[in-house]
Amino acid sequence: MIDRKKITDFLKKYIVTILFLVLSLTFIILGDLDMTSVARDLMKRLSRNAFIVLSLIIPIVAGMGINFAITIGAMAAQIGLLLAINWNLTGPVGILVAAAITLPLGALFGYLVGVMLNKMKGQETIGSMILGYFANGAYQLLFLYIFGNFIPLNPKVTIIGATGVKNTLDLTTNGLAQAIDGILRIPFLNCVYIFAGAGLVYALVMYLLKKITKKKALVTAGCSVVLAAVFCLPVVANCFNGKNSEAITVPGITWVLILLLCGFNVLIMKTRLGQKFRAVGQSQTVANASGINVNRVRLIAIMISTVLAGWGQLLFIQSDGMGTLTTYSAHEQVGLYAGAAILVGGASIDRATNSQALLGTLLFHLMFLTVQKAASALFGDAVIGEYFRAFLSYAVIAVALVMYAWKGNAKRKKKQKDLRTA
Repeated sequence: MIDRKKITDFLKKYIVTILFLVLSLTFIILGDLDMTSVARDLMKRLSRNAFIVLSLIIPIVAGMGINFAITIGAMAAQIGLLLAINWNLTGPVGILVAAAITLPLGALFGYLVGVMLNKMKGQETIGSMILGYFANGAYQLLFLYIFGNFIPLNPKVTIIGATGVKNTLDLTTNGLAQAIDGILRIPFLNCVYIFAGAGLVYALVMYLLKKITKKKALVTAGCSVVLAAVFCLPVVANCFNGKNSEAITVPGITWVLILLLCGFNVLIMKTRLGQKFRAVGQSQTVANASGINVNRVRLIAIMISTVLAGWGQLLFIQSDGMGTLTTYSAHEQVGLYAGAAILVGGASIDRATNSQALLGTLLFHLMFLTVQKAASALFGDAVIGEYFRAFLSYAVIAVALVMYAWKGNAKRKKKQKDLRTA
């Protein structure tokens, strides 16, 4: 018998996810898009954005909502990258040095953000967004005036005849473009088969160790087999194997880093600190009564998120097909797009997982790709698609905030009702 309540609850929880999937499929059909081109562009976007979106999970679990202040972590990364370029560092070494600089800067910025957010409990999402705008002003001052005047820079990165950093910095001449992505490229279909094989091994090993039930092991193994079978179909494989164009490849090292972050998010939640994140996220009052230093735990969550976002921004910049760093604006939409992406995957203001982050990134950027091309095909103007996807980005966040407030009010009313009837 069909459980209508479960179906209703599922639709309520994943209505945005389903909407984005339906819209994307509609745009693909209306725009008569080439699936090989869509798949190639989608893989590029997923590879360079997934790490940043995953950096949002810990603050959400800790009850701090969407950390739009990851924009500040992106600023720290761009400072590190600027210094690497200034010192004539090249290739992976330059990215590693930029990442090393991002660590203390991101931790410091995260600490300052965390202190501020601890003063505005209950308004963290909006507060972090405002802090991002405030920090952007300080960032512009740093790059326009302080760099070049008080902090000497190499002439190749400064504006000729004036002070401040150039509007765009070339990453191709020193090998920083594709510095991580270019180390190892793996055909996409090979990655799918490796992933499916790993799923089978995981199901078998975990069942033998009695970590999962027989039913769950069979489901995992079945999904792995179905995944491999689907990509063996000629109609699917031809979209990826380069029969009619260049084969789609996956940046191996980048995805190793993404999977390591997924593992970090899982493992940290099993530690004592992770349990504190969960406890604070569920109820600050109960956590405080249990002897947990709530402010300190929240501070650590924001610091980790800010540093991770900075590293994610480095992966994004080196992966960008343009091969340049847009000095004054590369960070501006990081928080908005990452926040919208994780919400599209089914996450909420107080709950998020790795799978929701990855699914959301996939669907969000699938919509980004398809709406612009569909608008060009239907209306002869891609700008219409640009306006529409900007509207959806803000709409997703607005709906999430409204739903969170609505659920909070419903819980409070239920508690008051229970107290009156007790």
